[in-house]
Amino acid sequence: MSEKDSNMQHDNCQVLTFMLAEEVYGVDIMSVREVLDYTSVTKVPQTPDYMVGVINLRGNVVPVLDLRLKFGMGKTEKMVNTCVIIVEVEIDDETTILGALADSVQEVVDFEGSNIEDAPKIGTQLNTAFIKGMAKNNDGFVIILNVNSVFSQDDILSLAGTAETTPEQAAISV
Repeated sequence: MSEKDSNMQHDNCQVLTFMLAEEVYGVDIMSVREVLDYTSVTKVPQTPDYMVGVINLRGNVVPVLDLRLKFGMGKTEKMVNTCVIIVEVEIDDETTILGALADSVQEVVDFEGSNIEDAPKIGTQLNTAFIKGMAKNNDGFVIILNVNSVFSQDDILSLAGTAETTPEQAAISV
């Protein structure tokens, strides 16, 4: 299969772009529920390092994860532009709501399938199974994440106990 043929397998998509460690990432807008300003998060004991804690989102307890830590980067510093992207993740035909910390949100971009390439097999510091594709944008690339791959079933199961926390136990209200 030629490079042009492999590009044809990607559909046109709208992507919410955001920054992590000065790199541009994106997620399919259909996976995004909303974007929130960063607020304090209630830490949950005995959770993975990349799990920042939980927030109370209109009466629902939502786990918040630090994508930088998940991808082996340094911890996200809480700055004025730091935000929480609320996404829907599909695991075993069940939808789970998660918050993902980002350094900042950029914009929603329309990408044609012809401008999206497969993830490189080498040269990226994150697991290529996490990458849906690499979209050409201006002079660089947007790394489009596959949210269903970023968070494995084991991650979701380890976080499931946090969702059983009552909204009153989550110290903040969004």
